[in-house]
Amino acid sequence: MMRWGILLATGLLATTACGSHGAAPGRPAADSQVIPPSRILDASALYARNCAGCHGGDGKGGAAIALGDPVYLAIADDATIIRVTSDGVSGTAMPAFAQHSGGLLTDGQIEAIVRGIRVRWAEPNALRDAGSPPPYAAQGSGDPKRGATVFGAYCSSCHGASGRGGKRASSIVDSSYLALVSDQNLRTTVIVGRPEMGAPDWRGDLPGKPMSPEDVSDVVVWLAAQRPQSVDLSSSLRPEGGTR
Repeated sequence: MMRWGILLATGLLATTACGSHGAAPGRPAADSQVIPPSRILDASALYARNCAGCHGGDGKGGAAIALGDPVYLAIADDATIIRVTSDGVSGTAMPAFAQHSGGLLTDGQIEAIVRGIRVRWAEPNALRDAGSPPPYAAQGSGDPKRGATVFGAYCSSCHGASGRGGKRASSIVDSSYLALVSDQNLRTTVIVGRPEMGAPDWRGDLPGKPMSPEDVSDVVVWLAAQRPQSVDLSSSLRPEGGTR
């Protein structure tokens, strides 16, 4: 009988001890609750998970353009970056990330990523001495014949006379490469360069003679003309196709 009394007293003490902590046994603490993925708004975490694989963890580029390039951020506005991130670019390796386009991110998360990119890498004076840079979006259709001449003047010293590669850069007319990038991607690269690869922006191809907006449009159209005929990514430069 004494044994049962001891066991009962022990059980009561254990119950009292648990109750004194204000939680039932096994109940997780309030700060240990798992945050739903859709509620994560930390820009660094979202960028690392969704963008770093192609654009580089430090924003300096990789398989895709450097989002951390201040020159790029000076010519591409937030609306453009949000649209591309949300909807992707059809026919290229850039997927859609917004839930309304089949992705996993909310509009708020995409906006957080863009704000984070601006805070980390944008420089207000990035184009202070640059004059007026070529606009991000093409203003006209371009002239491919003139584009060939522009390529010879501004690009051939690195990419070779035919664009198939030279001593300082690889082929820019490779069919596999052109099949993976949109016309807007070509335009953006011509304007901002790929500094992580040593490719200059529109000011650095010919010292003292930056490319004009017409030069950029013409050389992009010429490059696009080298794309395999079965692939058409030119809509990325048309107003009805959006700016990507």
